Amino acid sequence: MTKVCAERYHDISCGHRVVGHEGKCQHLHGHNYRITFSCESESGTDDIGRVIDFGVIKSTLCEWLEKKWDHKMLLWAEDPLIAGVKYIDPLGVVAIPFNPTAENLGIYLLHLGPNILGPENEHIRLVKVKVEETRKCSAVVEIVPIMPKPETP
Repeated sequence: MTKVCAERYHDISCGHRVVGHEGKCQHLHGHNYRITFSCESESGTDDIGRVIDFGVIKSTLCEWLEKKWDHKMLLWAEDPLIAGVKYIDPLGVVAIPFNPTAENLGIYLLHLGPNILGPENEHIRLVKVKVEETRKCSAVVEIVPIMPKPETP
């Protein structure tokens, strides 16, 4: 069996801090993130030979990143600093429901992705998200198919 995936990445710049981090990531700082989306289709490729048009990934998933996270400060809603930072820049802070590690950002995007792709792309599955904080550091989150239970003789 052949597995076909379509991937597109998008670069954004945003800030965060990791609450409870034991090192310098506990402080407000930013990254030039590269986020890669990997999609599969339940039916393989279409009549043209595509899983999904790359433009659809751009106009849905990548545009969502641009509008929601690019040039924003992503802070956990429970971060004790959020009120003060929002006071300074109320439109530049995005309160998110988790500590903004690369892993958590990936998990969030992976599960949010089907809603962003929209009902017209319900046959497309977002199966993997890679979040690169730097060229050296990234987190990959993917949906792993559940293996069927072995039959009992």
